[in-house]
Amino acid sequence: MNPIPLFLNWWRPALEIAILAVGIYSAFIFLRGTRGAPIVTGFLALLLALTLTTRLLELQVLNALLNQFLAFLAVGVVVLFQPEIRRMLAEVGNLPLANNAREQREKIEVVCESVDRFSPVRIGALIALEQGINLADAVESGVLVDCEATPEMLETIFFPNNAIHDGGVIIKGDRILKAACIFPLTQRQDLHKSLGTRHRAAIGLSEETDAVVVVVSEETGQIAYAHRGQLVRNVTVQELRAFLTHVLVQRPDSRNWMSWFRPGSRSNPSGNGG
Repeated sequence: MNPIPLFLNWWRPALEIAILAVGIYSAFIFLRGTRGAPIVTGFLALLLALTLTTRLLELQVLNALLNQFLAFLAVGVVVLFQPEIRRMLAEVGNLPLANNAREQREKIEVVCESVDRFSPVRIGALIALEQGINLADAVESGVLVDCEATPEMLETIFFPNNAIHDGGVIIKGDRILKAACIFPLTQRQDLHKSLGTRHRAAIGLSEETDAVVVVVSEETGQIAYAHRGQLVRNVTVQELRAFLTHVLVQRPDSRNWMSWFRPGSRSNPSGNGG
């Protein structure tokens, strides 16, 4: 007996199962903790209940309708999970080959030096670092600035009582594109009620885009960052620099493809925010 055909008969089903398992697991990890997670849970529960009901009770009409519905499932997935899909594709396409490491390091130092100035004197700040997705499509209003990103310029923008100190700043490359931007607020219900508007806006923008959003609380002076829908609070400047370097410069995720679907650290729901 020739062992090659036998091997091929086992190899193909095993490969298909492995691909499906990795795909399902990756989707689960990517959606975990995002706004799409409750939708996925509810949809799968409803689909499972309908399938079992129609099969066990032999409801032929409902079974036929369910089969027709599944044919349009792909379109529904694209509509329901447009922000998550767009963010995933942007992250996968944002490879280190197109990454200017020197420019990114300079941007990181500008942000870290700025928040190091803001934190001790409790100057509130909200800074979004654009990556693959154009943030202009996700924010409302804003004042066009288009100037070089420097700690002095950020300090001028966020200085209290300044006309444009409220809202967020968008940094692309080494330039400040806009100030006084209104970022979309997260709709998550599991966050602590004491979280301020800045923190909720940071989470909301990171849910819909691949941006890294840095926050300085006006009430406490604490530094936080949001990425992939997750908020990490009360970090030091050194920890912020390490994280930004990890995401913007080193990009070890490109060497470990599974980590593209791994969300960041979960937010700390306790404490005050502003």
